[in-house]
Formats: sequence, structure tokens, C-alpha cells
Amino acid sequence: MDSQTRKENISTSTMIEQLCPNPRCFFCILKKPKSPIRRVGIERCFEEMQLTDNEDHVLVLSALWNIAMTHPNDPEFPSLGIFKCMAGLISRGISDRAWLLAGQNIYIPYYAAHIIGSYTMNKVEFAEKAVQSGVITPLIELMSGRMTWVEQRVAVRALGHLASYDKTFEAVAKHEEEITNMAISLASTCLDSVFNMFVGVKGKNTRLNYHSDLLTRGIGGVELQNRKAEEWASQIQCWSIHLLNCFAIKERSIDIICKQDFLEKLCEMWGGLVNYTSPAGVGLIRVLCYTKTGRTRVAESEKVIKSLCNLSRSSDDWQYMGVDCLLSLLKDPETRHMVIEIAIFFLIDLVELGTIRERSNVGETITRTLLRGFKENKSKIKIDLVQKALQEIWVLKVDKRMKEKFMSSEKTEETKVMVSLIKQQGNHSFELGNIEEAAMKYTEGLKICPLKFRKERTVLYSNRAQCHLLLGDSDSAISDTTRALCLSNPPNSHPKSLWRRSQAYDIKGMALESLMDCLMFVNTCYTKPTKDVKIPYYAMRMISKQMDATCLFAASRAKLMNKFVPRTQESGDNIDCIHDDGVKGKMIENKAFMSSLSTILEEPFVINGGSTSRRKLERDRRRNKSALPF
Repeated sequence: MDSQTRKENISTSTMIEQLCPNPRCFFCILKKPKSPIRRVGIERCFEEMQLTDNEDHVLVLSALWNIAMTHPNDPEFPSLGIFKCMAGLISRGISDRAWLLAGQNIYIPYYAAHIIGSYTMNKVEFAEKAVQSGVITPLIELMSGRMTWVEQRVAVRALGHLASYDKTFEAVAKHEEEITNMAISLASTCLDSVFNMFVGVKGKNTRLNYHSDLLTRGIGGVELQNRKAEEWASQIQCWSIHLLNCFAIKERSIDIICKQDFLEKLCEMWGGLVNYTSPAGVGLIRVLCYTKTGRTRVAESEKVIKSLCNLSRSSDDWQYMGVDCLLSLLKDPETRHMVIEIAIFFLIDLVELGTIRERSNVGETITRTLLRGFKENKSKIKIDLVQKALQEIWVLKVDKRMKEKFMSSEKTEETKVMVSLIKQQGNHSFELGNIEEAAMKYTEGLKICPLKFRKERTVLYSNRAQCHLLLGDSDSAISDTTRALCLSNPPNSHPKSLWRRSQAYDIKGMALESLMDCLMFVNTCYTKPTKDVKIPYYAMRMISKQMDATCLFAASRAKLMNKFVPRTQESGDNIDCIHDDGVKGKMIENKAFMSSLSTILEEPFVINGGSTSRRKLERDRRRNKSALPF
């Protein structure tokens, strides 16, 4: 580059800077190379921003939000006073309503809290600076609902990050009771709030415009807004539970968290398909089970125990958490007798479970826990039923194993052939419509089939489960399919057992469990993608049905549809309108299929970004094939 060209470029750059009407323009300062002058300029902007009125503040906050989300570990802005500036802007937005409603200032508290949360999610030193800058009090104000659910979302997120570090936890814990109660309330009510104040509002024009703009950056229509609102509602719930988890893991506020009504609500907070990185309610229950008080309170609730039992006997990703909770309760002498009469009839189906989530020999651990001193327990309620179940486990896992240990290889092969013949007899009876006789044959085969023939026993259990389905015994069908799935390799990978258990759960009205099994059936049954792959119609119909029943806003929609008079909520600064309109719940995509939604590990919003191809599914050659025995 010659000297004349360099002079022209310098002249052009100088002219651009001269065109900017604001000599202290934040964007102009950012264009400067890193230097002491740039640092002084940025620091001065942060000091003045919270004290001056400028319609460009929203643009600056939006730019800072993008920078914080894409470079959360960059120390430049945290070292120059960004946290004090954001705290001041939030406080002003809460206290000065005239300023908040002027221009586009309504966006500022949201962006400010989001920036705090983004910079504090990875680095403890940034969290310490934020606490020293006084961010906790304004964040608590936002979380309390002084504005709307949109600001509550980013406030609880930021407070959750601050509570995650040992060095900043105590600063948050100074407001322990207030924060804990708010987090409980927020986790319990956020789905209804988001539905009533946004998703269920009739018509796009009656929604708050700034909510719509924040959800989709002003680009998406109603469908995309609803989709993002569903994701954000789930995040509010998950982050509220995370905040409670920060206290529970340090054995703080256990008595407040362990109120029976909230524990029962936790069982329904499944996180799951939207924020599939968060274990949500069961994750917090698991932490509570690590404490003496927590175990006692959990054991006192029959509903919670049954929910944990259902989870442990499902194909949900958090199955192992349900098992962990039950084992913790059974290992504690003070809670064992309170839960064993319920838990044993679920856990008995899991005694042959292999490895789940890097936990090996799970079935052996369950067996040892259940059989601990079972012969001495002679005075408990329903002890005959419990004793019978324990005896069944003993025969299967101890007596039969010992007998087979001394069985010759010739005798083993002879038994295998016998089992095959009995299974064929059962299949023949099934084809003739003699369902009860077929079930008896499968039972006969299971009694003599050696434990090491896991594949054969899987088939026998699954076929007997189909008989139970046809005979209307859904409980027995669930038990047998669960045993078959425990024997499959890897666990929960036997397609026909998944489909049959999904049907059994559907009969019992257990929509979430049915959905999980059906999704797993689709994913495990068809592993070789081809151009002609299609999801079987009967599976797609089941998925559609259960998604409608389990969508995040299903309960909120049902409540709203039962009300006939439109109502408007007028409380504090909340200016959302609630219209009595039942909006059909959008189907949530399978976690294996979805990728366009951000998870709880939040990232900037990108239109049409981040999506992956759907897992292709092999065509089912016979529509009713999965309903027949092997």
C-alpha cells in the first residue's frame, strides 16, 4: 500500500468519526483498538449510561448482550464496571416507571439481567465482581415479579449462577428465605403465568410487543413465538429448581423446600423434552434424598414415592435418578419401612438391570438393597405380600443362580432346546387365540430357562406381556415388558417390549411414560436410515396423542378452557392481559429429533440455525407385526 492510499484511508476514517453526532458514542469507542484510551472511554460510558437519558441505550444493551453471550469469558467489560452499570439500570427500571415506559427502555432491565447472567455463568471471578457491584438486590426485585415473567426468567438465571459458586453463595444466602420462597413459587406457577400472559392470549396484537420481540428478535410469527415461549417457560422452571438445588446441596432451606405440596409438584416438573439437559424436579428430589430431613419428608409422601417408582420403571433419561432416590430411602433404616411396601413391587422388575448412565450392575445393587435382612421383617404392614416378593427375588437371584452354577454344559443346552420348544407351543396357542394357554406356556419356559440366556428370556417376557395386554391386565404387561427391557442389551432397547409397554401405559392413562417408550421404540427399532424410511402410522398416532396430553401447557390450557369470562390481571407493574382462549398445545418434538430449540445451556437466538436432520426410520413392512409374538 503506497503512502497516498494510506493517507486516503486515514482521511476516510476520520471523516466517519466526525459524522457521529455523539463524541462519546459507545460504538465508536468499541471500534478503537484495545488501549488505555479505549478502556477509559468504555468505563466512562458505563458510568454515564445509568445516569443519562438516551434512546441509544437499548442498542448499546443489545450489543452488549450479544457480546456477553458469544464471549462470556472476556474480562474486558467485567473489569470496567459493566456489572455496576447493569445493576443501576435494573434499579432505575424498577423504581422509575416513567423512564421505563419511555422510548424502548422497557427492554433494558431484561438485557441488563441477561448480561449479568451471561458473564457469571462460567467464571467465579466475574461472579465475585458482580456481587461486589451490588447486582443481587435488583435481581431479587426482578425475580419477585416487579415486571413480568420475561424479566423473571433472566433474573432467576443470573441468581442461579451466583449461587453456584462457593465464593458468592453466602452473598446470595443472606436473602435465603426470601429467595427460596420466590423460587418455589416461580417453579410452581411459571407455566400458568407464561400461558395466561402470552401463549393463551387471543391474537398476536393483544400480546405485549416487547415480549414478542424478545422471543424472536422481531422476526418470527405466532407459531415461533409460542415455541420460544414454551422453551422459556421451561427454562424459568428449570432455573428456579437449579437455584433451590444450590441451597439444598448445602443442606440449606431443606424444611422450606420439603413442604409436601411442593414435593408433589416437583414430581410433575419434568424438564425433559424441551430442556433435556435439566433433570428438573427429580434432580432436586434426588439431592433432598441425600439429607436425613429430605429422606424423611420424601418418604412421607405416597405420591412422590409412586412417581419415583414409575420413573425407575421407564425409559426416561432420568430413570437412574428414580432408582437412586429409592435406593437411598431403602438403605436408611428410618425410611426403609415407609417405602418398601410400595417400591418393592416396582423394583422387583429391575433386579436384572444392567448398566444405565455409566452405572454398572444396577440390578445387583437393587437386589442387595431389597434383600437386606428381609427374613427378619415380620411385623410390618402387608408383610405377607412384601415377603412373597422378596422370596421371589431370592429364588431368582440366589437359588436359581446357585443351581445353574453346577449345571453341566450338556444339561444347559438340553434345557435351551426345551425352552425353544415350549416357546413355539406358546406361539402356536397364541395364533389359535388361546391367549391364557399361551401365557402359561411362556411362564413355563421362564421357570426353566437358565439366567444366562438373556435373549431367550427377553422374548418370553415380551410375549407373555402381549398376552397380558390382550387379557386386559396392563399392570402385568408393564411388569413383564420392564423385565424384558432390563434383559435387553443395552437396557431399554428391545423394540417390541417398548411398544407393548407404551400401549400398557396408555391404557393406564400414564401419558408421559407411554410417550417416552413410544419415542424410544421409534429410535431403537429403526437404525438403518434409507430414503424410503417412514415412522409407522400406529406409533406416530400414539406419539401425537401423548404429546398433546403431556405438552408443557396442557394443564394450563385445561384450566383456561374451563373459564368462560375473559379477565385482566392488574397487579403492580404487570401490564399483561389474559384472555380466555384455549390454544391447542403445540407438539413438543422428541429430544432425539429436536435441535433448533436452545436448551437450558442458553445460546443466542438464531433463525433457522442449529437444526440437524431427523433420524430416519426404517419402513415397517407389516403394519401389525409388532403386535404379534416372535
